[in-house]
Amino acid sequence: MTAADIAREVGVSRATVGFVLNSTPGQTISEATQEKVLAAARRLGYRPHLAAQALASGRNRIILLVLPDWPIDYSMRRHVDEASAALDQAGYSLVTMTPHPGGNARPLWETLQPDVVMGMLPFGEELFDEIRASGVGAVIPQPTESTEDDEQPFSFSQGPRLQVEHLVERQRRRLAYAASADPRLAELAASRYELAAATARQHGIEDVPHAAVDAANVREIVSGWRQAGVTGIVAYNDDVAALVVGAALREGIAVPRDIAVIGHDDAPISSVFVPSLSTVHVDDEGLGRYFADLALAAAAGEDPPRRQHSPQVTLRVRESTA
Repeated sequence: MTAADIAREVGVSRATVGFVLNSTPGQTISEATQEKVLAAARRLGYRPHLAAQALASGRNRIILLVLPDWPIDYSMRRHVDEASAALDQAGYSLVTMTPHPGGNARPLWETLQPDVVMGMLPFGEELFDEIRASGVGAVIPQPTESTEDDEQPFSFSQGPRLQVEHLVERQRRRLAYAASADPRLAELAASRYELAAATARQHGIEDVPHAAVDAANVREIVSGWRQAGVTGIVAYNDDVAALVVGAALREGIAVPRDIAVIGHDDAPISSVFVPSLSTVHVDDEGLGRYFADLALAAAAGEDPPRRQHSPQVTLRVRESTA
């Protein structure tokens, strides 16, 4: 069904139909004619030709988010969902993709022709140039942009700092760091560990042992840490914290009397686990809205919004450190 079919049905020109369907300003088409055109469009099941609309406007109203090859955990799902909702209200669709090493699929920035391509992490120069060469109007962040933590839209650098400072406030000065054993998270886990260790050094704690834990090794690692005098464990996320606490209890180690444990992300498991897990709450909704604002500004060719420097992470103190 096309605009020409509606024009024949109503007995008006195709131009008139186009003006009505596109709400073109400055026209003098009567309300009665507009009603007839819209009624005929509904009756005939007319759907706009999206490709033609995109060609005319120069926009597909698609934002492509390139995700790193990480597990889609609770925190990431929440801020992507929030960004999707905010973009939808503005008339844009959010599409995500995850490039995989050695993958052969054609990248979506070539097939979808999105208005904006955004990365959760900065693009390398070669990939950035490849995306721009495909005709994408805006790619963010650019390789030359600042990589300081305060300038990264998805920076969680304050989380490990809060974790360590909370344990130190609880008089736990022999600390260890429990990372995820998922190899896809190795780089991120290493980054969080370095931030935690740096914070510990600021409090005079020089040695913070660390290990990647899973169901097969966690009991041995936690038992070894306890024997070495560790009294506080910083966990990569709440899943890891639950794994550590479960292992400690099975080894007869009291939590938090013998070892206090703190997670990260404030996932649902943190409040229902027994004992409940102290954790770091991330403002995923705020991050998602900020992401949407960045994308919309880029699509409109405007300067990026300045992120507010209000705290994006807060402590949730529960039984595992109380």
